[in-house]
This record gives sequence, structure tokens and C-alpha cells, in this order.
Amino acid sequence: MNFKAWTVAVLQALLLAQASAEIRTVELAHEVRLLDLRLPQADSGTVGYKTCDECEYQTERVTAETRWSLNGRIVPLEKFRVALARVADRSDVYVTVLHHLEDDRVTEVSVYLP
Repeated sequence: MNFKAWTVAVLQALLLAQASAEIRTVELAHEVRLLDLRLPQADSGTVGYKTCDECEYQTERVTAETRWSLNGRIVPLEKFRVALARVADRSDVYVTVLHHLEDDRVTEVSVYLP
């Protein structure tokens, strides 16, 4: 291996190691059954959910900036609540809850209904 190729390989390895050290988790996505989701009554409040049958409910804060996504479209909380209330089998529908770790709040709740 010539010296230039070796130098480039070492520099790339150093850059990759440095870049990987900077990666950090900002948001967690929780996939929960609709059966295990408790929506807030107003834009500012809390959402409750549990991530497994044996898990305890987690309660996280929502704000007016929280997005409510229904089939890929952002809708008001009230329309989101009405659509979810119409679901017959709540154990077969899954909802994604995005929890921002630094702000300690939910940034989005999304669902795709059949």
C-alpha cells in the first residue's frame, strides 16, 4: 500500500470515529397499541401510554406545538380524538408517540387507520 492511500485510509477512520462519537439520541419513538394510549383533553396536558402489556403507564407532557398526525396529515387534537374513538378493535391499531428527551415532551402522535 502506498503512503498516500494509507494516509487517506487513516484520516477516514479518524473522521468516522469522530463523527460516530457525536451521535446522540434526541427523540425516542414508542409504538403502542391504541388500547394502551390515553389522549389529553386539551392541547396542553399529558398523554399516557404503555409500551408493553406488563409495563407501567408513562405520562408525558404535550403542548400546543405537539403534532397530531392522522394517516399522514396533521390534524387538530379534537379531530384526532374523534377519529380514534371510532376505531372498533383498539388492540389491532398501533400509534407512534415521539418523545423529545431534552425537552421532555411529546412532539408528535401519529396513527394510520384502515
